[in-house]
Amino acid sequence: MVAMDSVVPFDFATPVDAFNWVDRYRVRVCGPKRTADAGCFEVKVPHGLEILSEVDTIMLPGHDPDMVVPKPVVEALRKAAARGTRIASICTGAFVFAATGLLDGLRVTTHWLGAEKLAARYPALEVDPDVLYVDNGQFLTSAGAAAGLDLCLHMIRRDHGSAVAADAARFAVMPLEREGGQAQFIVTPPATPQGAELEPLLKWMESNAARELTLEDLARQAGMSTRTLNRRFRDQTGTTPLQWLHRARIRQAQHLLETTRDPVELIASRVGFGSATAFRDRFKRIAGTSPQSYRAAFQSP
Repeated sequence: MVAMDSVVPFDFATPVDAFNWVDRYRVRVCGPKRTADAGCFEVKVPHGLEILSEVDTIMLPGHDPDMVVPKPVVEALRKAAARGTRIASICTGAFVFAATGLLDGLRVTTHWLGAEKLAARYPALEVDPDVLYVDNGQFLTSAGAAAGLDLCLHMIRRDHGSAVAADAARFAVMPLEREGGQAQFIVTPPATPQGAELEPLLKWMESNAARELTLEDLARQAGMSTRTLNRRFRDQTGTTPLQWLHRARIRQAQHLLETTRDPVELIASRVGFGSATAFRDRFKRIAGTSPQSYRAAFQSP
């Protein structure tokens, strides 16, 4: 475990506990200093970076994504990678990992809130914000918070098999494996730029999302041609009118899946889809999972 100032406590504690639940691992904490500021408390760091030359796996928990990664950390990680050491990051630990250049050209993930920043800062990465973790063999990355535990269980299963991983999952009181490649269950709310020219249209679209709306309907409501609407929509929202409408409908569907027991077919109709099949396909494409799986994970008791 590498711990530096600004380490995220949850991301740090998750792999420490997960691997300690399995008696086949020895967990050590190291860093460039003997303590690491975790915000409301300090983490004791008993080992220096030299221990990275001896370990089989290096875990990089989340840190402040704007932190300048110390050069000794970057160099130690590069040397470890050259020896074949497995390296995995949790949450914004991907920013520490990316600073080494080891992830260039690879598909990676991080917490959905930091995905856009990671992609902008390290354009050589293929950032996928829609999965829980990505296993590239020697290098692994996970999304934020609870996804770090999914990654740890995946690594334990890879190392010692499903039976050992299942025991660790029982300690964690969680399923051994959530759906592979499952989305982080985040659908960004459709942006409504305050004071923007399209703000009245966007609010109208949200209120009327259940209707059968065509591009011509939207252009008529906005009082402009379809070509002008498309151009201005892209300028102000970064997407097309119909794509924006689909996301608004999926947001409404998520709310209904969480708060009602209505059949999926009825929800599809209520949010503006002509068929349940089209709804399921669009939901999977945008939310990364099926409506049924989403409901099972998030419906209130």
